[in-house]
Amino acid sequence: MVSATGSTCGAGMAEDVLQVEGLSVRYGGHGAQEAALREVSLSIASGEVVAAVGESGAGKSTLAATVPRLLPPSATITNGSVRFVREELTTASPARMRVLRGGEIAMVFQNPRAALNPIRRIGRQIADAVRAHRSLPRRGARAEVVALLEAVKIADPERVANAYAHELSGGQCQRALIALALAGRPRLLIADEPTTALDTVTGAAVMELLAGLVAERDMAMLLVTHDLALAAKRADRIVVMKAGRVVETGPSSSVLATPGDAYTRALVAATPRTGRGIEAIASEQLPPVRPVAVEAEPLLAVSDLSMRFGAVQALDRVSFEVRRGESLGIVGESGAGKSTLARLICRLDDPSAGAIRFEGREIGKIPARGFHRMPERRRIQLVFQDPGGSLDPRLTAFEAIAEPLRRMAALGGGCLKETVADLAERVQLSRELLERPPHTLSEGQAARVGIARAIALSPNLLVLDEPTGALDVSVQAAILTLLERLKREMGLSFVFISHDLAVVRMMCERVVVLRDGRVVEAGPTETVFSQPAEDYTRRLIEALPVLE
Repeated sequence: MVSATGSTCGAGMAEDVLQVEGLSVRYGGHGAQEAALREVSLSIASGEVVAAVGESGAGKSTLAATVPRLLPPSATITNGSVRFVREELTTASPARMRVLRGGEIAMVFQNPRAALNPIRRIGRQIADAVRAHRSLPRRGARAEVVALLEAVKIADPERVANAYAHELSGGQCQRALIALALAGRPRLLIADEPTTALDTVTGAAVMELLAGLVAERDMAMLLVTHDLALAAKRADRIVVMKAGRVVETGPSSSVLATPGDAYTRALVAATPRTGRGIEAIASEQLPPVRPVAVEAEPLLAVSDLSMRFGAVQALDRVSFEVRRGESLGIVGESGAGKSTLARLICRLDDPSAGAIRFEGREIGKIPARGFHRMPERRRIQLVFQDPGGSLDPRLTAFEAIAEPLRRMAALGGGCLKETVADLAERVQLSRELLERPPHTLSEGQAARVGIARAIALSPNLLVLDEPTGALDVSVQAAILTLLERLKREMGLSFVFISHDLAVVRMMCERVVVLRDGRVVEAGPTETVFSQPAEDYTRRLIEALPVLE
């Protein structure tokens, strides 16, 4: 039988590893008004994966941090129970939590490079964790390090053990972090957005690995994610959270196929899916599509573009064109050369070879350090991957948007204030947010500031480097709708770089597939997605978690 919280009982049923009942958490002490969790209840059995999904601010990460008691000092558990294999954790001593944390309860964090120590070799970090929770001599710990790296399917574990985090790819760092989490042989694994920063193939491999480890080691896993397609594919049950409360829970297939709560239905509707264009998720009436120009001269023409960093060939004879009013998608795994290509198009770096023609003029030969003085600088703008991190923390939102207007359009005084206010309105950013610094803004608000800054000088081409990768589905839907509206109103062209193939299929008329710096396939988006000519493209598409 299954309880209201999803726990199981009866002979032969799996034991609940984690039971959370009526959990409430506040930030700022008992008198604070900000409740992060409100009467949350859930359970996870051995061998089971339960996904906590919801928008930013729903309380997912607070829940993940509460279980191992990793809350900041400003947070207080005001009510409820957290039991790990029948042991109450809310009242456990700090000494007891140090034994459990990293041992029987382990975490896999969202940003593996930030979670790993940058000045210690990977093997030393894992060995420290092994020896902290298990009585092994130094030589035995080293053998266990190699065994753990092999268990997470890292090729050449001896080399990786001797490497630093900055010498590894994103996927290798995430696997090393999983090996670190497994060092204490945990019974409960908490994975907080483990694939957000990874491309589809690497993300699929990491989730396949985690699912295999859960089954093989009979662990329980709490998966925190804003990716409903990932939750649908990998979780046995889903807990939908909104404003700190559980609004719906049940088997993944039934919750996402026939959601009972209006909030869950809104999340499902906002999730990009195959075969749906931007109109399917638009929250407002979009202007009519401007026909893509077919003039002889494309807006942007890249020919045989190459880039070498020392012995590494980052790009190798890449060629494509972008017409006025067109969106071109650039997809590929991490290390394919996508971000390098973005920097070259925007003339932030100088290519090793090849040509970049913009509006009929060769701009690839103009040195990057002098390009800011060229008229083309105003007409090519870049929207960065990390909305908050790409803004100067010393500037308010107003100053971030105003800076290119002051520097390149010589605006000031009342004219500047009026222009910034108009830009904020155009990107649907509340005027009261303009005086706030970036760290006080949500990711969606920071993304709007970045877009307003990029369109401030009325460009013709926007290069968007993973503009929605870190956003939850509803905020992502709003930002994509905003970008499409601006494209139609302003006649913009997009170079849309993303590892989210569902978003690229929804936003772009054509797509270029990169692998190891080379173009392996290009063509109309629907043709490439429905009839891929290359095995590599097929593998990218098949690795994408899809909500259907």
